[in-house]
Amino acid sequence: MEMNNPDLENFRRQWQEEVTARIKNKDHEVSNDKNHAPSKESEDSVVKFTLPRIEVLGDDAETVDGISTQAYHDLEDQEDARNLGSGRLLCHSGTHIPKEPRSALEHYERAVEREDQGNLGDSLKLYRQAFRLDAGVDRIYKNKHFSPSTAKIKHANPNPSNAPATVPNTAHHSLDGPPTEPVAQLIVSFSNSSIPAAPPPTEGSSPPPCPIARIPSEILVEVLLETAIADIASFARLSIVCKRLAYLFTTEDRIWERICYGHEYGFAAMHYTWAVTVTGHPLPSPLGISELQLSEPIDLSALTLNPNAAISTHFVPSASPPLLLSPLYPSYKAMLRTRPRIRFNGCYISTVNYHRPGASSAPSTATYTSPVHIVTYYRYLRFFRDGTCISLLTTAEPADVVHHLTKENLHIHQKNRESMLPSAVMRHALKGRWKLSGSLSDPSTAHDDQGKSASEPEGDVHIETEGVGPKYMYKLHLSLRSAGRAGSTRNNKLAWKGFWSHNRLTDDWAAFTLRNDRAFFWSRVRSYGKG
Repeated sequence: MEMNNPDLENFRRQWQEEVTARIKNKDHEVSNDKNHAPSKESEDSVVKFTLPRIEVLGDDAETVDGISTQAYHDLEDQEDARNLGSGRLLCHSGTHIPKEPRSALEHYERAVEREDQGNLGDSLKLYRQAFRLDAGVDRIYKNKHFSPSTAKIKHANPNPSNAPATVPNTAHHSLDGPPTEPVAQLIVSFSNSSIPAAPPPTEGSSPPPCPIARIPSEILVEVLLETAIADIASFARLSIVCKRLAYLFTTEDRIWERICYGHEYGFAAMHYTWAVTVTGHPLPSPLGISELQLSEPIDLSALTLNPNAAISTHFVPSASPPLLLSPLYPSYKAMLRTRPRIRFNGCYISTVNYHRPGASSAPSTATYTSPVHIVTYYRYLRFFRDGTCISLLTTAEPADVVHHLTKENLHIHQKNRESMLPSAVMRHALKGRWKLSGSLSDPSTAHDDQGKSASEPEGDVHIETEGVGPKYMYKLHLSLRSAGRAGSTRNNKLAWKGFWSHNRLTDDWAAFTLRNDRAFFWSRVRSYGKG
């Protein structure tokens, strides 16, 4: 017998009511669909709307009923089509029908396009066809795409607005390249720039203080002047710190004038006549040449130690003649950079390598058994401000020599040649003296030892050193040149012009062959300081 459960009866009643309600709602929806059935004309319109269409894709895609016809295949080809601005026929299968080039200019443009895509073989064929049709097609392409009238527009917006950032630009195909602003105008644009402060270390924090940004230009120039006197290399590196310092570095001619007249790096330390003897002793009789007085250091105590006295950036030593500017050296900066001068904060090194055949130990006539010797030796030259120099020929490498190339080690090892100190390599060093050709005041005029005008060009270096014995003397004739990239380090190379041996007793001269010798290259040695 089934027991009556009120909760179970209540659940059954609710479930029946819910099922009945769902059946009624379903019948109501079916009746509404029958009343609103679509007609035959509307079905045809839907079919027409869903049929595939053939569209011509240009710079702007057409739309149908407010819905754009999009194709998500061959995206790269569509981007190339938009970038080149040429319409292409795109059907529903996604194939392109490019227009065949006819003129020389069209062949050249298609070649540029293929080169951008990496198809160098097709690009080369199109370039050849273009030049066969017209030998001057490159100028026509340049006038069309890089004409002077549109140079500013192309420089401001190199890519069209509808081209993506990844589409390569064809601006690099210009023969002269994009127009660039001259350096002089670029420097002038820095005149109103200020020294920017460092960015804040973290987001939301205050930037660190920058006291140098509030210093007036007058005081800032004096700071740059003292930096240039202390280390001209550090002064040059300041020009890449910010625009303000780059402007002062380029336009403040007072700093460059002080460096040119100074004894630290300028021409006051250059000697255009012999200042000492070969052994480094004073000359027996004064020559009366004003340049000899320039070998004495300039006393800057009145400029730096007196706090009440203003620093004169136009300081000119009274003993030196004025440095004349000329078309060859239009400014003091150009004079310091391009005029030949000796560097004292390093040494000049010549590395010589040559092959020498050796003798075979076995009694055989076969040449392939004969050894070949690779000979390597080095020549070192270090110049001093007093007109003396040190010359050394050795097989020791530069790392074992340059730090010992001093006058103190030279005197020590000339007296004690049996010493086994690390600087024992200096036992073979030779004393010498040097001078430059030309004149301090007039670079275009050179003078000989008697003060007479000579035809020798400026930039030659004459060196006289001791020989193998007291009766011999070596004479070296070198030329100051620049090696490396244009505009980089200057006066860093000494090229050979001649090398002789002089017998003082018989006054005979013998020339050495320079078949294996190589030029000297300057290398900075930090332990020398200013030299």
